[in-house]
Amino acid sequence: MTGSRRCSPARAARALSPRGALTLHRVDGALSFALRAALAMALPAVPLALAGQPGQAGYAMLGSFTTTFGRNLPYAHRARSLALVAVAMTACVGGGSALAMWAQPRQSTAGAALTVAAMAVVAGVAKLACDAARLSGLGAILLLFSFAVAANGAPAPADVLPQTALAAVGAAVAWLLAVSGWLVHPDRPQRLAVAAALRALAELWEAPGDGGAEWRLRHRATAATLRAYRCLGLAPPTAAGRHGRDEVCVRLADLSWSLLISSAPRPPEVPADLTHHLRRQVRLLVMRRHRVPPLLPELSLPSLVTPTGAEPAGEAAASPYAAELRAAALVVGRCPRGPGHRAALLVPAVRIVLGTGLAGGLGLLLGLGHGYWAAITAAAVLHSINVRTAVQRAVQRTLGTGAGLMLALGVLAARPDPVVLVVVIVLLEFLLEYVVARNYGLGVVFLTPLALLMADLAAPMPAGTLIQDRALASLLGIAVGLVCGLLVVHGRAAVRAQHALVACTEAAERAERALAARAEPSLPVVQAQLAAAVVELRVANNAAAGELWQAEVDPTELAAAERRAYVLLERLARRG
Repeated sequence: MTGSRRCSPARAARALSPRGALTLHRVDGALSFALRAALAMALPAVPLALAGQPGQAGYAMLGSFTTTFGRNLPYAHRARSLALVAVAMTACVGGGSALAMWAQPRQSTAGAALTVAAMAVVAGVAKLACDAARLSGLGAILLLFSFAVAANGAPAPADVLPQTALAAVGAAVAWLLAVSGWLVHPDRPQRLAVAAALRALAELWEAPGDGGAEWRLRHRATAATLRAYRCLGLAPPTAAGRHGRDEVCVRLADLSWSLLISSAPRPPEVPADLTHHLRRQVRLLVMRRHRVPPLLPELSLPSLVTPTGAEPAGEAAASPYAAELRAAALVVGRCPRGPGHRAALLVPAVRIVLGTGLAGGLGLLLGLGHGYWAAITAAAVLHSINVRTAVQRAVQRTLGTGAGLMLALGVLAARPDPVVLVVVIVLLEFLLEYVVARNYGLGVVFLTPLALLMADLAAPMPAGTLIQDRALASLLGIAVGLVCGLLVVHGRAAVRAQHALVACTEAAERAERALAARAEPSLPVVQAQLAAAVVELRVANNAAAGELWQAEVDPTELAAAERRAYVLLERLARRG
């Protein structure tokens, strides 16, 4: 590790740069996911609105946000994760409603202050839990939003249980819809994960050999391939002779692995049109009309699809390293646990607690009509991994909120009746889920009017007042979020990067010892560990590089460790 702990101008400019805030990402399966999210919201909410209970429909909508989590998890994992999320979402609504009934934040300053403190605690716990469970996306913000909306209401004691029950119904509907795809396309998540790996390989092949860009693309391809194996529940390289509905996906994952680790430092001699065939296979995997994904003949050549290091059918189970290989399958692609990793979880949670509490408290002191919006905005800015991503979130939140307010003003000016308002909210939920994974700022364009319309649904008020409250609260929350991101320094980010460098070096040394000892049966485990270590090395370094005050891994040292790891992966492949 090298570098000073003082904040140099170059480091500050790099960390505070909003570059990348407007980047659009490629997302497979976004349309079906958005349709499922909108349907999860519409099924419980529209009947309530038609029955003349539009205010109660909002609580069912809060529960339906459960569907936002676990976007591409395999169905078995998704069912378990979303069951926990559904309980957490229901608890947030129930707890917030009970707090509002007891503290009366709209009538008591002390009650409002207590609500702000509770929101800060919920934000920190939700952030810590979502990061530990690796639930990406809006994550903790939706849990906080559900708690804040319920906690800033004015329910009677008799309303708490019905509101909690409605949230539970919304969460249950969302859970059912999230796992219902198993009946139609049970391997859809695996197909999308493998498609992402093939696309990343195609981008690597197409990249010009300009050093830094090539290694970034190689890292992305390695991470995508490991995620594909993890989604399949396997470790690279897999054993041959496996059959079943995942057979094509397994063969394509093996193909990805073979091409990846046999291409250090530059791609080997492959068919000239390989990239074209990879992208065609990606399109076939993504298409929903194939229940069993087809395998292109061009990608079934023996020289391409033979799994590197594959064992004959039936020998994997008898191998003395079978237990280690299964263990590697569980951890491959995940960050190693350790002091740096624990701090990587704790410090962002501390940031979000301070930002939420401070923004909410200032909103209360300034007398903002919906002061809790400032707390949610600050939490959204701080829902990041370092200062750099917090700055990007601030830019995205500012631009998205401005556009969203104009959209909300147009809807509110028309004064639609409650049923139409519910339908518009469902439409906004569809648009939100369709674009938010591509770019968070685009998601905020639809998230802003969605929150405003839900507030108007529960307690109608003049459109100008709602827009003004939201604008002021957003500006306050963005400012507080940025200040907290700059002041709460991630003192362990560089430590995590150093641990990652040591772990990658140790994995490389184990690989060299295995090669020297000709321990062929242990090579699959060594390969999986080395690949996971080299991915974590760059992830940890990127996180440290986005902080103001922390030293980074020396780029030369990082490049040397990465190159050594990929060359060893190639040697392990040849030996296998």
